[in-house]
Amino acid sequence: MAYPTQLLPTTVVGSYPQPDWLVDRSTLHAHGVPRVHAHDIWRVADPWLEQAQDDATVLAIRAMEQAGIDIITDGEERRESYSNRFALALDGIDAENPGKVTARGGRTTAVPRVVGKIRRRGAVEERDVRFLLHNTDRATKITLPGPFTLSQQAQNAFYADEEEMAMDYAVAVNEELRALKATGVDVVQLDEPWVRSSPEKATRYGIRAINRALEGIEGPTVVHLCFGYAAVVPGETKPSGYAFLPQLADTVAQQISIEAAQPRLDLGVLRDLSGKTIMLGVLDLGDPAVETADVVAARIRAGLKYVPAERLIAAPDCGMKYLPRETAFGKLKAMAEGAAIVRRELAG
Repeated sequence: MAYPTQLLPTTVVGSYPQPDWLVDRSTLHAHGVPRVHAHDIWRVADPWLEQAQDDATVLAIRAMEQAGIDIITDGEERRESYSNRFALALDGIDAENPGKVTARGGRTTAVPRVVGKIRRRGAVEERDVRFLLHNTDRATKITLPGPFTLSQQAQNAFYADEEEMAMDYAVAVNEELRALKATGVDVVQLDEPWVRSSPEKATRYGIRAINRALEGIEGPTVVHLCFGYAAVVPGETKPSGYAFLPQLADTVAQQISIEAAQPRLDLGVLRDLSGKTIMLGVLDLGDPAVETADVVAARIRAGLKYVPAERLIAAPDCGMKYLPRETAFGKLKAMAEGAAIVRRELAG
């Protein structure tokens, strides 16, 4: 199916919950958001793991279709995290002897160690997106970690500086995006949560790296940023505004995806992105209760005060990976119904 032309299309950010028969959720939660290999999350042995991931992907696709979502993904069912599947497949990475990065809060995380020039070795997600295209007739999207975030989730033991490393990540991401677009996928998205976490560095070279990654990519392109998974970053610790958002007006990306529902974001910030289509987070993934369609409609109407309907897309705040599957499905269904309510209102 072609990219939807109706007002207020709905989409997901990327991930959909993996079945309990596929992953051990307690182990997954113990890892947080793994940057290095987390093979121990899988319940299925290697000889049958890809087949099991394929089956889980079909289930995720069908759930999104049945919920009424217009632009769907593969649910990222094959991924241990949103970033490590791609990050660990590149040349220049020592994945077996990880480094460490210390966050501002003092928590130390194991990360890939960069020991040589970053290069794309070959296709990483091409089979994933071809499988998605084969199993749906809806509009499709595939996601990749962005080059700035990749550079912040690694320990540099090779490059003269992080900026040089980020730009090589950008080249590798661009090569992967070109291969993904060649499959016929409708939308490609870069996940860049770290531009908010490291705004000073993002100001210096983040936009340049993102633009290099998106160079020559045709069709809808998205940059997603958020405050972190609700299951990992509690709502009370999330800021009420972005430290790095207006600057994204300078990206070549057509769409900016932001978390807004859980942090009760002041949507006046959207004025700074007047030239972009906004993927607005209207599902609070920190609330275990499923929103009603009316609640979602109200959040969409709030966005319409600052963004015209033809430039607004309804989405969850972030990936849904850590939610129970029944909760994720209920929330997506409410989002589709809420968007339909507002669409009818706009039609008069």
